[in-house]
Parts: sequence; C-alpha cells; structure tokens
Amino acid sequence: MPDNSRQPATPVSDTLTHLDEQGRAKMVDVGWKPVTDREAIARGSVRMLPETLRLIIEGQVKKGDVFTIAQLAGIMSAKRTSELIPLCHPLPLNKIDVELEADEANNSVNITATATTSGKTGVEMEALTAVSVAALSIYDMCKAVDRGMQIGSIRLVSKRGGQSGDIALEPV
Repeated sequence: MPDNSRQPATPVSDTLTHLDEQGRAKMVDVGWKPVTDREAIARGSVRMLPETLRLIIEGQVKKGDVFTIAQLAGIMSAKRTSELIPLCHPLPLNKIDVELEADEANNSVNITATATTSGKTGVEMEALTAVSVAALSIYDMCKAVDRGMQIGSIRLVSKRGGQSGDIALEPV
C-alpha cells in the first residue's frame, strides 16, 4: 500500500493550471514569464533478478550495452517530452544528463536524470521522462531473461529556478 501521508514540500495550489474555468484542458500561457535558469533532477530504479543485474554489469546482455542504450534513450526522450506529454511546452534544453548505477545490494539499476534550461517554464517533465524511458529501455533490453523486472520510484528529487522557487524533496 503506498504511503499517502507524505506532506507536500511546498504549499499545494488550490487550482489546476492546465484547466480553464470550464474544466477543459489548456496549455498554460508562460509568455509573460521572464527567462530564468532552471534545473530539475529526477530518479527512479529498475529491480531485477540478481542474475539479470550480473549480465548487465558483465556486458553479457545479447541486445548490447544496456547502460549506454538506456542513457541515450533517456537523453533522446527528454528532448521530445513535449511530443509525449500533451500540455508540456517544448523547451530548449541546455543539458540533459542521465546516470545509471548498478545497485547490487538491492538488485537494481538506479537512474538519475538532470535537465537544465534557460526558459520560461521548468524542466521537471524532461527529467522525469528521461528516467522513465531509460527504465523502459532497460526492461526492453533484458526482458528475454527477466520478465519480472519492476520499474519504480520515479520521482522528482529537486528543482531550481522559476517563480515557485527551489524545491528539495531529498538529498541530491
């Protein structure tokens, strides 16, 4: 059962910005906002059998280098986030970095994505998309040996810049 007791790090707005007065979906107007430097960090993981993780670490997965392919998939997907998420603004990314780390103690691959831009809206969705697609790529590359892999804990870790200010939900 998920823990729903976590308190929000910042006050929750009483309005949903992607809905108009009639409750219809709308893209938020950010035209009036100033351009600022922004950064978002997201994390997630893929749990698997110990044998699957060993194949990844040793470079023995038949489809190729899992870490490199997942890293590239994460980067490529971040650049296309606005094509995947209907109300997301297209952003000029300054940087997208995707790091993958084998976690043998937990039989998982941990994924961290950092996205930066100089723009009028944040890059949280780009960082989250990068983590999600990197995780899906790991699943795709290893599903022949482990269909029980679990993708999970995809979350925003921190964001910096913009009108709502900085948020740190866990240590970076």
